[in-house]
Amino acid sequence: MIKPVELVIFDCDGVLVDSERIAQRLQVDLGAELGWPLTPDEVVERFIGRSKQSICEQIAQRLGAETADLWWEQLMLRHREAVDAGLEAVDGLPEALAGITEAVCVASSGSHEKMRHTLGVTGLYERFAGHIFSSTEVSRGKPAPDLFLHAARRMGVDPAACVVVEDSRPGVQAARAAGMRSFGYVGGLTPAERLEGPGTIVFDDMRELPVLIAGEGR
Repeated sequence: MIKPVELVIFDCDGVLVDSERIAQRLQVDLGAELGWPLTPDEVVERFIGRSKQSICEQIAQRLGAETADLWWEQLMLRHREAVDAGLEAVDGLPEALAGITEAVCVASSGSHEKMRHTLGVTGLYERFAGHIFSSTEVSRGKPAPDLFLHAARRMGVDPAACVVVEDSRPGVQAARAAGMRSFGYVGGLTPAERLEGPGTIVFDDMRELPVLIAGEGR
């Protein structure tokens, strides 16, 4: 028997805030500057939705640990500047949040510092304050289930009663591994075919989310 939905777990970048395009552009630029030319699609496949540890390990294997540290330092600096220049919430998100009656939280590969910044700039921080979880709190980032299971435990909800809203392949894979249903948002960078799979409903308009969640509760 399918459990009714009690908790909606949101990813942050690309689901709440429209920041993935910023990250993609910056990663392409840094790759060109530091010796690892990457196409925009390669950035999505390798980096989007993954933790700092995962990204830096890939860079270090290719360019060495020192360059990986420099890459990440420059990424964070440039990302902050770009966010301050005009980051916005994902299109349709305010309407979606207004229509969701279940408990909500955030579980992201980003750090708490980064989320305070991006959610603060877009006016979303207070909506989720106290219910924000980062991959820095667990041993393994997405696609491992650790972060989503940690969020469910902290929120006091059975994983089977949780749904996850994600926009990356590692994210929906993590939801499946955690035994949670998921909604794959394709209004950003990741193509639908990379999100499709068992227990995942793919959608392209954030305004549809409350109705989709309600359908899972039946």
